[in-house]
Amino acid sequence: MQQDYLDRLIALSLDEDLGAAGDVTSLAVVPADAEGSGELVAKEQMIVAGLDAFVRVFHMVDAEVEVEVLKRDGEEIKPKVVAARVHGKLRSLLAAERTALNLVQRAAGIATLAQQAMTSVRGSKLRVLDTRKTPPGMRGLAKHAVRMGGASNHRFGLFDGILIKDNHIAAVGGDITEAVRRAKLNGPRLVKIEVEVTNFKQLEEAIAAGADVIMLDNMDDAQIREAVKLTASRVPIEVSGGVTLDRLPRLAKLGVDFVSMGALTHSARAMDLSLEIATTKKPARKSRPAQG
Repeated sequence: MQQDYLDRLIALSLDEDLGAAGDVTSLAVVPADAEGSGELVAKEQMIVAGLDAFVRVFHMVDAEVEVEVLKRDGEEIKPKVVAARVHGKLRSLLAAERTALNLVQRAAGIATLAQQAMTSVRGSKLRVLDTRKTPPGMRGLAKHAVRMGGASNHRFGLFDGILIKDNHIAAVGGDITEAVRRAKLNGPRLVKIEVEVTNFKQLEEAIAAGADVIMLDNMDDAQIREAVKLTASRVPIEVSGGVTLDRLPRLAKLGVDFVSMGALTHSARAMDLSLEIATTKKPARKSRPAQG
């Protein structure tokens, strides 16, 4: 995950929470010289992710806050496990607390759902992919969390992959062959061309046009089985639409190569982690960066 992206995300998130006035409650109530310590504690079993973001929130609020990271992104942790500790000025800890928790809880939720998805297709060739259906501004963190859960990333954005969908096809008169031709002529030379199809006629046309990957959009299991038969391994197949955890094992048995699952990032619930902060004068702990 690129650190400049993460810093922009954190800066925006802190600005939402602190505004121009800062944490007015702590500024009014907490002595300026008060110090505090806290522990990031799991309240349920999860795949932890977003620890680097957690660290960087505190350091962006106050570079002198010390953070000890005890777990690694992608590691499974159980309830009551301490994932990190913080120590520093109490005002700084309270100012950073909510933003740090928001990011690590959401990232852990995505990683945990991704791990559940991969567990459901274990032993098959099927690769579970994410989509662009991510919380606005959090795409880099969300896609990092997907990888920490063991699933894979689809394209990051519109800039790094060609995916010809129904609206693109309609823009060239409904002609898949023409859409693929234009993509090959005008698109980046090393980028694969994927075409979304909704029926078998479009499937055959996309294969004949030279598509590198076929996306079967919102087909039922019987249609997918027939599409796999018609394709006969000529082109990798991705399934999109209506992909759930319960359906993944069935899709794995149908012989498709990929499934894209928007729920990984748009429907993963935030994991339950707490950060209990208390006033303390204990010696600060040595900081070390998160790894993921």
